[in-house]
Amino acid sequence: MTTSNVEDGPAALPGDHRVNPADAARLKVGAVGLVGVLFMAVANAAPITAMSFNVPIAVGYGNGIGVSGGYLFATIVLTVFTIGFVAMARYVTTAGAFYGFISQGLGQIWGMASGLLAAVAYIVFEASLIGGFAYFASQYVFLPLGLDVNWLIIGIAGVVVIALLTYFSVTLAAGILGITLVAEVLLLGALGVSVLFKGGPDGFMTADTVLPQNAFNSLTEGAFGTGVAAGAAAIGIFFAFWSWVGYETTAVYGEESRNPKRNVPLATMIAVVGLGLFYTFMSWMVVVGNGAATSVEVSAGAAPVDLWLNLVDANLGSLLMNAYKLLVVVGSFACAMAFHNAASRYIYAMGRDGAWGWMRNSIGKVNVKHGSPATASFVQSAITLILLVAFFLFTNVYVEGVATPELIPYVNVYGLLALIGTALILIVQTITSIAVIWFFWVKKVHKGNIITTMIAPILGALSMVYVLSLLWTNRDFAAGLAADSLVFKYVPYYVGGLLVIGVLYALYVRAARPAIYEQIGRNTNEEAHERV
Repeated sequence: MTTSNVEDGPAALPGDHRVNPADAARLKVGAVGLVGVLFMAVANAAPITAMSFNVPIAVGYGNGIGVSGGYLFATIVLTVFTIGFVAMARYVTTAGAFYGFISQGLGQIWGMASGLLAAVAYIVFEASLIGGFAYFASQYVFLPLGLDVNWLIIGIAGVVVIALLTYFSVTLAAGILGITLVAEVLLLGALGVSVLFKGGPDGFMTADTVLPQNAFNSLTEGAFGTGVAAGAAAIGIFFAFWSWVGYETTAVYGEESRNPKRNVPLATMIAVVGLGLFYTFMSWMVVVGNGAATSVEVSAGAAPVDLWLNLVDANLGSLLMNAYKLLVVVGSFACAMAFHNAASRYIYAMGRDGAWGWMRNSIGKVNVKHGSPATASFVQSAITLILLVAFFLFTNVYVEGVATPELIPYVNVYGLLALIGTALILIVQTITSIAVIWFFWVKKVHKGNIITTMIAPILGALSMVYVLSLLWTNRDFAAGLAADSLVFKYVPYYVGGLLVIGVLYALYVRAARPAIYEQIGRNTNEEAHERV
């Protein structure tokens, strides 16, 4: 086992490999504070995107007006999972987050396999959000100006701008994401407050909407006198969980945080609880504002986003409705940038643990001037460009009978990649819960509280398995128009293949380069050993 030499400070505990402050391959320490970490994590979850697109699906095809009960249920479950997650974050500070947590809990083989799953999830999330950004930019910005711009051109432009912004520093990205996030929350909040004071045609319907048990009530056929088909409560629950993906990236910025042992756990808990309460409130208010029948009918119709747009127009005016449309575009771009940051740090963290010198000296290095994982960032941009071009070619040239061309970036790029990424993240979260238990109670590296490091992780793991089962049993519905795509049908093979590749790679490194194998997932912030 090897560690970086740090002359000032006590020796690391067993299993800790601390990053040398003098090492050039080091992210910029102290670059972001609590607010910066929180902004980037919540921007990953993209409140305006989550609300605009996931809520209508839940209302029109899932648990109907019980949608806010689904969000409250998800808030409770994810908070329980997060209790165990932040317990680990207090002792392990690494840009690899899940990769580092699982490596130190379950060992390097599981760490490498799970880290690969997490890295790929965040990698494809950027392409997914760029697809959404391209679609909404085309619909809400260019078409109103009389310009018919191909979605691929918009997507490539978005990737290039993100590459330039994230090259310089994480602080610049945090500032941009912060401005976007504040605007999103203010507009959504203003809408919610307007409904709270104005009310709705059917009253507040509290007993039928907010209570958690409503999450499990499936939408009935012809509900509220409409012509809608029956829904499945599982769809509403799954899309509620989907809305949170990205909040856990707080841990990715631990090495760059000014006080990681405080900021990462605190930001994570604020993000999960704050988002949960906000999502619950807004999903409740949009149903109240529209009324039960209109909510279900519009959500199941041809323009489900009108569930929000019509209400904004009615309560806040056409000017703010246009602002809402613009924020959907900007918000999806900001979300793509936030996932780019997370993916880059996963690539960097795994690169610095690489088995070969070229890997450690390229993607495992940071830009000395800016303290950013520049090479890993450019690799992430290149992968995103390849994914976009591949979708463009295969859906426009090689595939017949695909969804209408203007829907390709939304249905195929955004929808499919988000579905794949979400499945991967849920699997990794399940493994992370087990790793927390192993770290504290099997390896006994640190003394753990039985509630936060045993009971909460067990409940968290069981909850993640339940949500994964919802995704699997309703996978065709969740994929929608892209359900017949080969990209979708091969999802189980992606997951299995990535796990096998990760395990084989870790076994190879263990046999051929044992010293490097010992470092897998062990490169942590130098104060990791001081955490209490």
